[in-house]
Amino acid sequence: MMTSKERVQAALAHIQPDFAPCDYFFTPEIHQALLTHFGVTHEDDVRERLGTDIRYINPPYIGPALPQFDDGSTMNIWGIRKKPMPNEYGDYAEPINFPYAKWTTLEEAEAFPWPNPDWYDYSSIPALCDQYPEYCLATGSFSVQDFINGVAFGRGVEQTLIDIAQRDPVYLYIVEKRHQFYMEVTERSLQAAKGRIDLVLCGDDFGTQRDLLISPRTFDRLFAPKKQEFFEMVHSYGAKISHHCCGSSAKLIPRFIQIGMDALQTIQPQAAGMNPYQLKEQFGSQITLHGAVDVQGWLQAATPTEIEREILRLMEVVGAGGGFILSPCHNLQPDTPLENVLAMYRAVARYRGKTPQF
Repeated sequence: MMTSKERVQAALAHIQPDFAPCDYFFTPEIHQALLTHFGVTHEDDVRERLGTDIRYINPPYIGPALPQFDDGSTMNIWGIRKKPMPNEYGDYAEPINFPYAKWTTLEEAEAFPWPNPDWYDYSSIPALCDQYPEYCLATGSFSVQDFINGVAFGRGVEQTLIDIAQRDPVYLYIVEKRHQFYMEVTERSLQAAKGRIDLVLCGDDFGTQRDLLISPRTFDRLFAPKKQEFFEMVHSYGAKISHHCCGSSAKLIPRFIQIGMDALQTIQPQAAGMNPYQLKEQFGSQITLHGAVDVQGWLQAATPTEIEREILRLMEVVGAGGGFILSPCHNLQPDTPLENVLAMYRAVARYRGKTPQF
C-alpha cells in the first residue's frame, strides 16, 4: 500500500495510485462538531480519524499584534476588519471597514501600511515537516494571491469589478502588492522546507454559478501572467499547484493548463460545465481535479447510502488513472448533518478495504 505522500504524488502525476487520495475542507461549525465527536482537540487528529492524505503547514505569524475590537471584529494583515455575521446556521466573517474603497490615486495606495513577508517564522518549517513524514505536505491557502475576492474585501465588490473592467491603476497596484507578498512568503516557505513540500494551495474566484465572472481575454491580460510566474516559481522547488476557483470556470481550464496549473480545487458539480465526470473525460490527463463532492445542498440532503454510492463512483471513475483528489467541493457547510460528513469518509475507508472506526 502507498503512503499518503506517494498516493497524492501519483495522482498529481496522472499515475494510478492504489486509491484516490482524499482531503478535508471545513467551516468552523463542522470542524468543531468533528472535534467533539472524536473527543480530540487538534485539526491533525480530525484528519487522522477521517483518513485524509494531505497535511497543511504554514509558517507561524510573528508580526505586529493584529487589532481586536469590542464588537468581536478583528483586523487581518491586509488592514481589513472583519466581524462575524450570524446566519441561519452559524456565522461568517464579513468585512466592515473597506480601507481601500476611497482611493483614487496611486499615492494613496502607496502610503498604506502593507504587510511584510518578514512577519512569518520560516525557521519553524522544517520541524513542522518532520511531524508528517508519510503525508503529502501542502502550504498556502485559498487566499494566496486571490486578486478578486481579496481586493474586494478592502475595496468593495462593485468597485473591484469596475476596476477590472477599466484596468484601474489603483486596483492593479493592490494586485501587484498581493502578488509580490505571496510570491515571497511562498518561496521562503519552500526554501525552508528543502523539497519536502509537495503542494501549494492558492486561489481566485473566476466563476459564478452559471458562467465566468470575467472574460477569458481579461484573465489573459490581467491575471494569467502573474499566475504563471507564481506557478513557475513553485515548480522550481519541485512542488505542484492546486488552485482554488469557485463556480463555473470550465471555459478557463484550457488556459489554466497552458500556464501550468497542476490541480483545480473546488469542482462544484452544480455550477455550469463543472460536472466532474465530464471534466475527467475532457481534461483528465492534463489537470488534476481536487474536490467534486457536492456541498451545495446535495451532501446535506443525501442519505448515507446515496453518499457512499457517489463517493465510490467518484473514486472509481474520476480517480481512474490518477488525476483526482477527492474532497468536498468547498468547505463543508454548517447545515450538513454530521452523520453525512462521516458517511463520506466512511465510504473512503471502505473503498480502501478498511473498517471505519467512527
